[in-house]
Amino acid sequence: MSEMNIPQSSFPRVIIIGGGFGGIALAKKLARKEVQVILLDKHNYHTFQPLLYQVSTGGLEPDSIAYPIRKVLQGYSNFFFRLAEVLQVDTSAQTLQTNIGKIAYDYLVVATGSETNFFGNQNIMENSMAMKSIPQSLNLRSLILENFEQALLTDDLHERDALMNFVIVGGGPTGVELAGALAEIKKGILPKDYPDLDTRRAQINLVQSGDRILPAMSPVASEKAEKFLEKLGVQVWKNTRVSDYDGKTIATNTDTTFDAATLVWAAGVKAVTLKGLDAETLLKRGGRLPVNAFHQVEGFENIFAIGDVAQMTSEEFPKGHPMMAQPAIQQGESLGNNLLHLIENKEMQPFAYKDKGSMATVGRNKAVVDLKSFKFQGVFAWYVWMFVHLYFLIGFRNRVVVFINWVYNYIKFDREARLIIRPFKKTYKVSERSEVV
Repeated sequence: MSEMNIPQSSFPRVIIIGGGFGGIALAKKLARKEVQVILLDKHNYHTFQPLLYQVSTGGLEPDSIAYPIRKVLQGYSNFFFRLAEVLQVDTSAQTLQTNIGKIAYDYLVVATGSETNFFGNQNIMENSMAMKSIPQSLNLRSLILENFEQALLTDDLHERDALMNFVIVGGGPTGVELAGALAEIKKGILPKDYPDLDTRRAQINLVQSGDRILPAMSPVASEKAEKFLEKLGVQVWKNTRVSDYDGKTIATNTDTTFDAATLVWAAGVKAVTLKGLDAETLLKRGGRLPVNAFHQVEGFENIFAIGDVAQMTSEEFPKGHPMMAQPAIQQGESLGNNLLHLIENKEMQPFAYKDKGSMATVGRNKAVVDLKSFKFQGVFAWYVWMFVHLYFLIGFRNRVVVFINWVYNYIKFDREARLIIRPFKKTYKVSERSEVV
């Protein structure tokens, strides 16, 4: 395999795999320092994943929540980006094999993030929709709109109902926010877009395996969020586990079944692992790499992991830190400091996570916020949710565009990005179902 075309440097070479929240935070921390930073990602943009559900439901266009990685660290002479997919890590030779060539490293940082976890259920994986990336969100947006277009064409009432029946599996923030957004579309947009279709028959179902939604938040937040959803017309099914889906019928562990053309799987994630770092003895819960308090992967001094792929256990976090943006950002900044200390033969500092709270929006004027000191829900929580998400968006233009879209959507009660740009047609039939992508 040929060598990757990267200039030689007398500085230590730090390779970061992944341009997510952790990888970007680390790269920024190392900018203009005496290290050569190489960031590898299979996409040339950073995705603001907390707002993917708004792309799926037509509230935002994808370029509003994506930002070019090259522009993030534009002008830094020690920074290099390559559009590449890492195939294997050779820890003994300290090299990476990628689809664009081989490259050696002095320090390796794995920040590959997470992907949808179907828990080994092949039928669900093949027939459901995931929402972990911009392409997946665009596919879901197209499918939602195509289902209503197809519902107009059928005379079969059962088939029409199934096309307008949406089942979201997973009562975490992603599932709750998507359910609320779909419910608002049903209430405010569908009757205007499809006046010749009885959109009142459309159903939004949120299925949660546990006894409450938003299990990572406080019981007060869970109860309030459920009330918000029910007020919007969402049917919440608790203590219900989806066991199978053939593209037509959703089976559960109870007597409840759903005939639905769309199942959105938001029931869990797992770490994205790399060949060479994927031995069973190395991986922990959810396929995460065990790391110490300095982010070093167990058994290695010069390989680190941050974000969703890393599992740093402690008395406070026995299963590792939450797989969310804030831990990844803080770990990236911490590792940046520690790498510089390591290179300069200084003592590294253990990571201490500062929990800044958690939040979820359920729809217009409805959100729940859990902070360390106090908890609140409703309109004020909704404003706080918007401010925090605007603040952490990368790029001034993105912040402005998202803010303008939110203001417009609020005033007009509309979502104008309901466009079928890239068709993802699943033709639903009562007797059979085929898929053309």
